[in-house]
Amino acid sequence: MFQRSEQHLDAEENGIVPHNHINSEAGKITLQLQVLNEVVVDRGPSSYLSNVDLYLDGCLIKSVQGDGVIVSTPTGSTAYAAAAGASMIHPSVPAIMVTPICPHSLSFRPIVVPAGMELMITLSPDARNTAWVLFVGRKRQEIQHGDSIKITTSCYPVPSICCHDLVYDWFESLAQCLHWNVRKKQTCLTDACDSSDTEN
Repeated sequence: MFQRSEQHLDAEENGIVPHNHINSEAGKITLQLQVLNEVVVDRGPSSYLSNVDLYLDGCLIKSVQGDGVIVSTPTGSTAYAAAAGASMIHPSVPAIMVTPICPHSLSFRPIVVPAGMELMITLSPDARNTAWVLFVGRKRQEIQHGDSIKITTSCYPVPSICCHDLVYDWFESLAQCLHWNVRKKQTCLTDACDSSDTEN
């Protein structure tokens, strides 16, 4: 059974990667990538905090201070984002997850925004150092002042094959791959009393 369930991100870098097409209006180099799981912006080898601004449809929503930020698809929400404390999103939910990496603010929690909105990440004007961007673990590039990363939901969904159905398969894969909610079952209270009596 084919399901058009998995979304991926359309990431555009401005002013970062050489040897790609040049935007004649601004004279900047632009690279467009299709990303299935996540885009990560972090502090790289620097010992300073990463300090980047996060825009949503052109509106500044947060200045991120910490080790970085993860922008992930529902598919990518079970990977690096989950390890950083984000919720896991079912692949059929049209959304983008934004997860801080070790933020220096206890109130900055992972957020979910609707698919189709444009996220833009830039270095904050007062950032002490550059930042680095990583696309699903590849194409690591340095971000400098004046560079920007624009992220939107791609218009090309990825089909996935299901053995049973979309809900059962997803939860089964979470249990098998991540041992999600897998633990030894609590025994019945009477069984626990019986075993303690036997020991005495």
